[in-house]
Amino acid sequence: MTTPGRRAGQGLQLAPFRGLRYVAERVGSLAAVTSPPYDVVVRPDGLRHLETADPYNIVRLILPQAATAAERHRQAAETLRRWQDQHILAPDPTPALYVYEQRGEGILQRGLIGALRLTPREEGIVLPHEDVMPHIIEDRAALMRDTGANLEPLLFAYRGNGTTTGAAAVIEETTRTEPLLSTTTDDGYAHRLWSVTDPDELARIGEDLAGQRALIADGHHRWATYLRLRAEQPEPGPWDFGLVLLVDTARYPLRVRAIHRLLHRLPVAEALASLGGAFRVRTLDVPLSGALDALAEAKAADRTGNAFVLAGDGRFHLLDRPDPALLARTVPADRPCAWRELDATVLHSALLEAVWRVPDDPEHIGYIHDTAAVVAQAERHDATAVLMHPVHEDVVRELAEQGVTMPHKSTSFGPKPATGLVLRSLDLN
Repeated sequence: MTTPGRRAGQGLQLAPFRGLRYVAERVGSLAAVTSPPYDVVVRPDGLRHLETADPYNIVRLILPQAATAAERHRQAAETLRRWQDQHILAPDPTPALYVYEQRGEGILQRGLIGALRLTPREEGIVLPHEDVMPHIIEDRAALMRDTGANLEPLLFAYRGNGTTTGAAAVIEETTRTEPLLSTTTDDGYAHRLWSVTDPDELARIGEDLAGQRALIADGHHRWATYLRLRAEQPEPGPWDFGLVLLVDTARYPLRVRAIHRLLHRLPVAEALASLGGAFRVRTLDVPLSGALDALAEAKAADRTGNAFVLAGDGRFHLLDRPDPALLARTVPADRPCAWRELDATVLHSALLEAVWRVPDDPEHIGYIHDTAAVVAQAERHDATAVLMHPVHEDVVRELAEQGVTMPHKSTSFGPKPATGLVLRSLDLN
């Protein structure tokens, strides 16, 4: 069946490119120069750790530090040029697609890194599932514009036919050869990268992806940035493509984790006092693991019900059974039921906007993937951490296929590709 708005035979077009990669002999170790994606780095502690891990850590490009945004982006561009001049980073000789493998925590994930042709949303080829924030797009656009590079691959998911043919066969055959690089990062994940340059193998991949569509698993703001930068170009060129990692989830299912909220200016006592009868509240005398178990049990008991854990005062407070009248008054009724029942929808519409009146801007809300880190920061700064339960992948895909986006930072798919293993310089295309 052809997706509405999409021409028959049209699909994902993944183009080879000359990868810009670290020269192993010029850095302490490949692991020491990598980083999580820019929005997963926990600041300031995680940022400081990465900056001191190696003088050439990729964080100096994706999260440069300076007094103003303009200075940060200019600094990143100068650093990128200097590292190339010093042969810290060097381009591969031939355009390639890259097979990328991650192993860790009982997970094996393999996919293809390439330059994906950008398509407008109405064509239904790339499916976003989260809203985006304009200030983040503005920042990422300025960084990409100044550096002239895609510094980290987005994570996209598509569903193949489940057989070892086409792209899947090329991936499996390639992983039996010697990799370009192999390293293990601090999180215990082993990473390997290979290049695919053979014209016949590239053709097999292209034929397999034709007609496919992909869900944006991670990278909504960077995808929106790609589209914005392409719209600025007067003629076709390298900005018509963006760096992505494509994973066939029929073979390598992704994990879905929650992204937690840190309410910088709201102490836990004030958050609880403001609730009134909006939610049932139970204070838990348990460690963090027990609080997460209680949250999971609350969600399992009522999959369509909403539940959260508040932390920051040395204890954990489970919120569940929201007042139906509050939801009817605050949650928009013009969206599908699956969207209205999302924890992120209820958190933002009912709690943040109506009950706590917390503006959704960086001064008031931080988005942190690591559970222990968000709790620690809340306790350190007399703030409130809102711990979330992950959304089921089938709900994410169902809404995306309907063209309905979830509130921003609703999900965290993974494992995410390590940043720094391969970059795309638009000057090399």
